[in-house]
Amino acid sequence: MTSRQPPRRSLVTGANRGLGLEFARQLLAHGDHVVATCRHPGRANALNQLVGEHPGRLHVLPLDVGDPKSHAELARELPLVMDGIDLLINNAGVLHSGERFGHVPPANLDDSLRTNASGPFLLTQTLAERLVDGATVANLSSVLGSIASTASFSTPSYAMSKAAQNMATVLLASALRERGIAVIALHPGWVQTDMGGSGAQITPVDSVRGLLKVIDGVGIGDSGTFLDYRGKPVPW
Repeated sequence: MTSRQPPRRSLVTGANRGLGLEFARQLLAHGDHVVATCRHPGRANALNQLVGEHPGRLHVLPLDVGDPKSHAELARELPLVMDGIDLLINNAGVLHSGERFGHVPPANLDDSLRTNASGPFLLTQTLAERLVDGATVANLSSVLGSIASTASFSTPSYAMSKAAQNMATVLLASALRERGIAVIALHPGWVQTDMGGSGAQITPVDSVRGLLKVIDGVGIGDSGTFLDYRGKPVPW
C-alpha cells in the first residue's frame, strides 16, 4: 500500500481577482492547501466565498507586495496557518495604462518597479526560510518584459518593471539553487482580465490551467528560465 502524499502547500499573491483568483480556484481543485493574499481581504468577496467552499484549506491573509513591512507581517502570521511553502506564486502586479512618451509620470515608474519587481524579489527573500527544500517559485512575468521582443513604445513602466522582475527571477534562481528550489518566470498569455482587457485572446481558466501544467513539470534544471503558459521559452 502506497502512502498518500500530503497536500501541496501553496501561497498566491494578488489573489482577489483575475489570474490570482483563478490560481486559488484551480489549486484548491487540485487538493492544495492554499494561502491567498491581497491588500484588502475584507473586500475580496469572490475569494472569501471560496473560503466557505473549502473550509480549513484556504486562508486569506493581508499583503501589500510593495511594502516590505507587510512582507514581514505575513512571514510572522504564516506559521499559524501553514507549516511550510511548496509553491510560491508571485502574481500580484500593477499596470498603468495610457502612458505616452514625454508624459510618463515618475510616480508610475516608482509604483511599477516597487510592485512588479522589487516587491516579488523582497517577498521571496523574506519567505525564503518558509520555503521547503525542493519548492518552486513562479514569478508571473509578461512578454512585455522581454527586451528582445520589444518593437514599439508601449506600457513603459510595466515593461521596464517586468524586465527588472525577470532579472530578479534569474538572481533568485541562483541564490536558491543549492536548496533545490526552482525559480521561473512565466508569461500567462494575453488574458481576459481587468489588466488584459476584453480584447484579450485567452481566458483566465485556460491560462492558469496551462501555467500550472508548466509549474508541475518544472525541475531544478529549469530554474532561471522564462516560459509561456504552453511551456515554450520566451526570449529575454
